[in-house]
Amino acid sequence: MNSPLWSSIVKTLTPYVPGEQPVGVGLVKLNTNENPYGPSPKVIAAMAGVLDDTLRLYPDPTARQLRQTIATYYHLTPEQVFVGNGSDEVLAFVFQGLLAHGKPILFPDISYSFYPVYCQLYGIEYQTIPLDEHLNIQAIDYSSPQLPPIGGIIFPNPNAPTGRVLPLDEIEKIIKAHPNTVVVVDEAYIDFGGETAIPLIARYSNVLITQSLSKSRALAGLRVGLALGHPMLIEALVRIKDSFNSYPLDRLALAGAKAAFEDNEYFSSTCAQIIQDRALLTHALSQRGFDILPSGANFVFVTHKHQSGLALYQGLRAQNVIVRHFNKPRINQYLRITIGTPAENAALLAALDVLLAT
Repeated sequence: MNSPLWSSIVKTLTPYVPGEQPVGVGLVKLNTNENPYGPSPKVIAAMAGVLDDTLRLYPDPTARQLRQTIATYYHLTPEQVFVGNGSDEVLAFVFQGLLAHGKPILFPDISYSFYPVYCQLYGIEYQTIPLDEHLNIQAIDYSSPQLPPIGGIIFPNPNAPTGRVLPLDEIEKIIKAHPNTVVVVDEAYIDFGGETAIPLIARYSNVLITQSLSKSRALAGLRVGLALGHPMLIEALVRIKDSFNSYPLDRLALAGAKAAFEDNEYFSSTCAQIIQDRALLTHALSQRGFDILPSGANFVFVTHKHQSGLALYQGLRAQNVIVRHFNKPRINQYLRITIGTPAENAALLAALDVLLAT
């Protein structure tokens, strides 16, 4: 469909396609990497505590208390913290404010599929760097002196949808190789097994870390994301935000996000449970003939030795088990499976047993 009322940008844009959000009873939903355990009860209480007459007032446009809480948690200053309406909005500001330099930016060829959408939306050139044969990011591909002039680098760690982790010393090699270029490390899944690059902020002014409260803190429905880095980088994001929407987080989001960072005991316990469940599911899948990439995320990326990825996806869907299949080169035989509760993981395995027995 096309309309003469559309701008040229809209006419040529290929939008991001989010994971399916089905409506139905009895579905086992393992396709969008949501946390199966829900947010801390203290988050719910904090949000309930601001359901009062103050909702008639605008929220704090600077998110001062939340930024202070995050800064304290990560041993930073509030000037090194930016918050926005989900990490996707934060990334949108990053692309506009820090990566649009009239030179191509670099990111992996198999990675978060929103990156090329942002480039198309903002007119940013880009070059994808192939993962190696084991679907790893190789730091040398981003730090080689033979690279042409670039406008920035962005990659997830752990990578999505593969789940593979790039060690911190490899990340540092990339940052050191480009002292005058912003290197963005997208840490949406870092709390499930990777080593955060936040300590590098103290040593390098060109590194920016983005994170999300949607995964490890079980707040996908609240929409809170953040960026951490040198105050100079944060100021660029603030300038973009204040030119777009000065109030990206409402009063409920500010209260809930603050409480999520304050309840570290709940956060740590649910992350540990998901890591344990991931190990159990990985073992069970391997016994059923799957090859599983090592994962530092709350999902596993798997392929079967003898079964089509698409056929397995469709067969699971027919049994009300929803996983993610990417019909893309190099990964079209893989399934990305979110780690669910033990009961959900058992339902997945039971459905797979039916398919693999036929």
